[in-house]
Amino acid sequence: MKKNYTNRRDFVKKTALAIGAGLAVPNYSFGIIHSTKNLGKTVGHGNFKYRVDKEWGVQDPTKVPVNDCHEMVMDSKGRMYMTTTGSNNHNIIIYDTSGKVLDSWGTEFPGAHGLSIAGEGSDQFLLITDPETHSVHKTDLKGNLLMSLKRPKEVSGYTQDDQFKPTETTVLPNGDFYVADGYGENYIIQYNAKGEYIRHFGGKGEGDLKFNCCHGITVDTRQPDAPTLLITSRASQEFKRFSLEGEHLETISLPGCSICRPVIHGENIYFAVIVTKTWDSHDGMVAVLDKDNKVLSFPGGSMPKYRSGVLSQPEYDGKTFLNPHDVFVDGDENLYVPQWASGKTYPIKLHRV
Repeated sequence: MKKNYTNRRDFVKKTALAIGAGLAVPNYSFGIIHSTKNLGKTVGHGNFKYRVDKEWGVQDPTKVPVNDCHEMVMDSKGRMYMTTTGSNNHNIIIYDTSGKVLDSWGTEFPGAHGLSIAGEGSDQFLLITDPETHSVHKTDLKGNLLMSLKRPKEVSGYTQDDQFKPTETTVLPNGDFYVADGYGENYIIQYNAKGEYIRHFGGKGEGDLKFNCCHGITVDTRQPDAPTLLITSRASQEFKRFSLEGEHLETISLPGCSICRPVIHGENIYFAVIVTKTWDSHDGMVAVLDKDNKVLSFPGGSMPKYRSGVLSQPEYDGKTFLNPHDVFVDGDENLYVPQWASGKTYPIKLHRV
């Protein structure tokens, strides 16, 4: 049975004591800063294989505590920002590529979830979604609050503030941005750069125009003259392509893959599969798709197989991940994976082979 946000939240409460997106980076190389002598096994398939480094992000929890880690992005200086939940710790943690924590800030986002970065140079900014406080926040890179949005009064599907539980954002080059209300009423709401409502589409339900947990969203610019939106319908184990105006273009079914958010890097789509079977068993993997939406590799899972053009449900390898929630791809095509409900673990790095 596929689970919704309420069931997932119940699961968190029951297992709190158990076990212990990503935007594409600017196209430059970092080299290997962190020691790789203690790397674990190789995971992945075909041309997308990686050595597992579970120590990369580990910190002293008395100095840098985390709770449920959600998403990571990188700024123009190569600093990596991660969201983590909790009211007794900073909700934004900043790493360098060696795994060292440079800074942390923010206690006003206890449900810190989705994280997007946009702008250029000193004008870069973050968009942070918090389904717990029913808010979307825009901050600068130092944590200064620039704008906050609550539920859109223009959308008649909302009758009270707590129905708005945003999980993700994505930003257009002109500053317009979209909010995915994945844990709420499942609308996609478009705003201009000033935070003024433009339009909305979607909503809960079945069929091409509706979503069953629109958990993640990103702008697909692989065809520069015809950008589109890729939007997760996580509980249905699929994502959907829409025009920027909200017209449905296609649905991509991925059986066994509860997709968090799609991340574009080069010609490929990457995403975390947070769970393959049920919310009561910790598993999950990363997926790498080609430009035709075919899975090339399942790091942390079984080899991708198709039967009559339909993906066979992948199997968790039993050891690499514990509910991976996002994947960030750096300029060397290494992967960084924060994890949800995983015993307060720090992000894992996968070194590209």
